[in-house]
Amino acid sequence: MVRFVTQAQFWLNRPVWKTWYLGLISCLMVPGVMGQQPDVPPLRIIAIFAHPDDGEAKMGGAAAMWAARGHHVKFVSLTNGDAGHHEMGGGPLASRRRMEAQEAARRLGIEAYTVLDYPDAQLVPSLGARHDVIREIRAWRADVVIGLRNNDYHPDHRNAGQLVMDAAYLVVVPNVVTDVPPLAQNPVFLYMQDGFQRPYPFQHDIVVDVSAYLDQKVDALDAHASQFYEWLPWVDGNLEDIPQTAQARRAYLDERWRSRSLPESQRSALERLYGYDTARSVAHAESFEIAEYGRRPNQQLINQLLGLYTD
Repeated sequence: MVRFVTQAQFWLNRPVWKTWYLGLISCLMVPGVMGQQPDVPPLRIIAIFAHPDDGEAKMGGAAAMWAARGHHVKFVSLTNGDAGHHEMGGGPLASRRRMEAQEAARRLGIEAYTVLDYPDAQLVPSLGARHDVIREIRAWRADVVIGLRNNDYHPDHRNAGQLVMDAAYLVVVPNVVTDVPPLAQNPVFLYMQDGFQRPYPFQHDIVVDVSAYLDQKVDALDAHASQFYEWLPWVDGNLEDIPQTAQARRAYLDERWRSRSLPESQRSALERLYGYDTARSVAHAESFEIAEYGRRPNQQLINQLLGLYTD
């Protein structure tokens, strides 16, 4: 049986089969035919990334939508963010960023936000870190695990992505991390969206219309004042452009995110999933790529993530 499952997984993971699989799913997801949501339990979704604010920037809108629809959503930052500032650092910065993360969670409406204590800019795919990731996934009893791709400009991002993928099979192995019970089945693993082209571009397998949740996303980003009004503007060389009052800052951040246009590859994926007319009306979206590891998502799970069921 193990040999059969391994071979089946191999063929499903080949690009031609992935294309066929996603094409079949998209044919089943015709707008207007989803109807009333069936009597199924809400999803348990965990997003694991490198720094406090990664999740909010990558998928804050989707997280807010899922939480509003009754799904159980948790964010996990593997590092404490203690290096991400030009004027402060260490323990005081880590403490500040933990508080910002908790406020962001409140604004998104998600259930939990854990910040682990690995030092910022020093994350490596160690055995201890892998075991912590396994513990987080198991303790949340995750149906869906979302991580970063391991091709990225930042080593913490790359290594966070590697750690999540290294845990993908081991979360069901009883003799690994024996202090937390293994999951009964492997979760679905997804990648968060990025714009990197090598070794291959991000694939928009699941595209969530987050237009109605952009305000909540910006509110969550606004909670990370140390990053969006201080550190990142300093890195980009435009710190002098940041307004001084809280209201003006929030408006500044909103304008920057609201003015972003969807890449054509994402727009094409929206058309595949929702149809041309509906896709053209989407102003803001967040995408996810189905990872080669883990369980294959079925139509029901994808529909839940897309929010296609009517209330």
